[in-house]
Amino acid sequence: MRESLSKAADTDGHLCSPLRSCARVLKVLPMCAVLLLSNMFVLPVVAQTEGVAAPAYSIESAAARSGLLLDVVRAGQRLITVGDRGHILYSDDDGQQWLQARVPTQQLLTAVYFVDDRYGWAVGHDALILATRDGGATWTRQYDDLEQEAPLLDIWFKDRNHGYAVGAYGMLLETFDGGSDWQRIDERIDNEDGFHLNAISAVGDAGIFIVGEMGLMFRSADWGQSWETLEGPYQGSLFGIVAGQQVDHLLVFGLRGHIFRSTDFAESWVRITVQTDSGELEYGLANGSLLDNGDVLIVGHSGTVLRSTDGGVSFSVSNRADRASITGVVADTQGGLILVGQNGIHQTDANGNDLHDK
Repeated sequence: MRESLSKAADTDGHLCSPLRSCARVLKVLPMCAVLLLSNMFVLPVVAQTEGVAAPAYSIESAAARSGLLLDVVRAGQRLITVGDRGHILYSDDDGQQWLQARVPTQQLLTAVYFVDDRYGWAVGHDALILATRDGGATWTRQYDDLEQEAPLLDIWFKDRNHGYAVGAYGMLLETFDGGSDWQRIDERIDNEDGFHLNAISAVGDAGIFIVGEMGLMFRSADWGQSWETLEGPYQGSLFGIVAGQQVDHLLVFGLRGHIFRSTDFAESWVRITVQTDSGELEYGLANGSLLDNGDVLIVGHSGTVLRSTDGGVSFSVSNRADRASITGVVADTQGGLILVGQNGIHQTDANGNDLHDK
């Protein structure tokens, strides 16, 4: 992949080196660098099938559960996680046991999103998009672009038909038919330098939000028809978004422990600092989730697990004993957490401490 997916861990320019063929720009940076991590026209692109050799499938392996995994989500009662070598695993018993899905790629997968308990999508290297209609047990290839030589880093769908994918070098794709056709729409946003787009999310009923490299922020109040470039509070890379329970509330986060909170759909921001025993938190933050009870979880480098019980106004912090980077988090049904990252899947208590050895 392009050499510009590289630089030092704490720099905020175009990203850093091909260590482990990195991709998701925090799930790139936290893992990669410190083990931390334009098109002019709209071009319709159709999934490439005719005349293309059958794809290599991910290799089934008991070690997949302990390998590098970059995202985890819940689809109904099922948990699904994605990561290195095209590995996708799913659990129907709250993370006790995991099965490996049949996946037509061996590329690194960087993110996964489900719109309901059946329909989901995953993205990865070579601008790859996979889709499932059975809750993640089997997957098909919808789109890839080998010439792009860059990863897609996040994906979000409004419903089963309308969705967006974002990625390195300013890639922005849209579909109106569940992914049968994807269009490159990079020109809709003001990103002449092609900075990486790292995360995309809905913010309640207010609209869609994108964050990226160099503190990039884009907001759409009309669900993607038009995009507004915002002056962000931070010039470093942002890697994640968590929408709050209340209308217009959101948190964004990224390098060196930076967290910012808005209660007005990004019209204004407040910096949230997290104190540790040794001072202010400075570990990169990779991913987060909003729990059903309103708690916010954010995870990152060095086994960092943050929890807020007040909508992101303040956070408690704990670090896992192994200090391995964490890149995805969801809650289980017993008050504990399912964490994924550098060392695979961890079933933990509410503070991220393992309940038992893998």
